[in-house]
Amino acid sequence: MSDRINPDTLYNSVQWGFSHAAVSEPGRLLHLAGQVAWDKDCQLVGGDDLNAQARQCLANLKTVLADQGLGPQHLIRLRTYVVNHTPEKLEPVGTALGEFWGDVTPAPNTWLGVQSLALPEFLVEIEGTAVLP
Repeated sequence: MSDRINPDTLYNSVQWGFSHAAVSEPGRLLHLAGQVAWDKDCQLVGGDDLNAQARQCLANLKTVLADQGLGPQHLIRLRTYVVNHTPEKLEPVGTALGEFWGDVTPAPNTWLGVQSLALPEFLVEIEGTAVLP
């Protein structure tokens, strides 16, 4: 497991869907590849809807975690890549992240604006690192 670090002397990052840091106990780490908005059959989910694509990315992360008997609470790091990022893209992706975390205190997340991803239809990609208990 890991402890989330959110000092009272810094701004409240949890409301924005991430913690400032996480400390993991000694053990094995699971490095999750960046997930895009593909379903099991490599079909794009969400089309041009950034929120729908982000939800699919996060659903794919949950599937990988569940395969190892883990859940979002085991994540200690996320990285979110958004194509041609603008401030207007914070809300649709942030909403999906909020739904993903639910009642779990979010792990640290770095948000990166990128020019493009592996295929032109991908609007967002999310990768993570989890600690195995």
